[in-house]
Amino acid sequence: MGAARQPFRVGVLLPTREQAILGEYGVSALLDFARRAEALGFDSLWTGDSLIARPRLDPLVVLSAVGTATRRLLLGTATLAPALRHPLVAASMVSSLDHVSSGRLVIGVGPGFPGPETDEETAAVGAPAVDGAGQATRAELLDETTALWRTAWSSSRPGAPHRFTGRHWQADGLDRLVRPAAPDGPPLWLAADDTAPVLERTARLYDGWLSFLTSAEAYGRARRRLEDLCRRAGRRPGAVTPALYLTVTPGPDERRARVELDDYLEHCHGRTLEQMAAVQACAWGPSEHCAQRLADYVRAGARHIVLRIGSLRPETHLREIADVLMSTARHTDQESA
Repeated sequence: MGAARQPFRVGVLLPTREQAILGEYGVSALLDFARRAEALGFDSLWTGDSLIARPRLDPLVVLSAVGTATRRLLLGTATLAPALRHPLVAASMVSSLDHVSSGRLVIGVGPGFPGPETDEETAAVGAPAVDGAGQATRAELLDETTALWRTAWSSSRPGAPHRFTGRHWQADGLDRLVRPAAPDGPPLWLAADDTAPVLERTARLYDGWLSFLTSAEAYGRARRRLEDLCRRAGRRPGAVTPALYLTVTPGPDERRARVELDDYLEHCHGRTLEQMAAVQACAWGPSEHCAQRLADYVRAGARHIVLRIGSLRPETHLREIADVLMSTARHTDQESA
């Protein structure tokens, strides 16, 4: 941030959720998608996480396979739900994946999409129960889990603690866990909105802000607030990457693109496009229209775009997105430099 202008990157979500909806779990298809994305010039590949709320192949397993099939792409979770795994197991798995990917890993984390499905999912794995504070308690548990990870990853340093004691988790012998490829572990991004507590937590604790705000104007305001909070927290310029998660369905006919996206969201979330567009950034219709919406976020300061293709057959849109949306976004970044 500020004087240190971060690299501009565009990534795309792997279709693990789409596979599950269609009852298809072929890893070879995911690897073909990954190789094609790399050949088309994307900068990163991402995958989501869920057990029973929105089931799919495990993201850390998938990214391990993708890490051996690609060479330059960053690999990320958008997002990992730390509550679904014991924090020591997760710390070890992430460290292992960091080695498999040769240090190309970014871990986006979040408390889960709000709703009864998420509550049911976290209860099913025996995660610490949330109380009446709901999201606030989930945020506290998330921050404590990532603090444990960081303690474990840095515990081999001289004088570093080998034990973690928190409200929800206590662990000893952290220095015996596998170290990650990077000295402090992979970057941790928080997937979240623009509320004051979220931005303050991001500025203090995380390396990236993965937002899904529904307007570029709101995104720009929040990014500027985050930049100011980072300065106050004593973070170096560029320490926190402002990123954007955008669901996009390109198509020459706006009505047909809307129908495709609506069907996709109903399958993925059990919610309509109207409901989802009120809480998450979405774009549909002619590629040029979607590209301009994306360009607005770039002008507002987004430095890493994570695109979810709103189609049960996302591979059919991949080249068009690369040729038009990604090209426009990069041109806009160059103009804004």
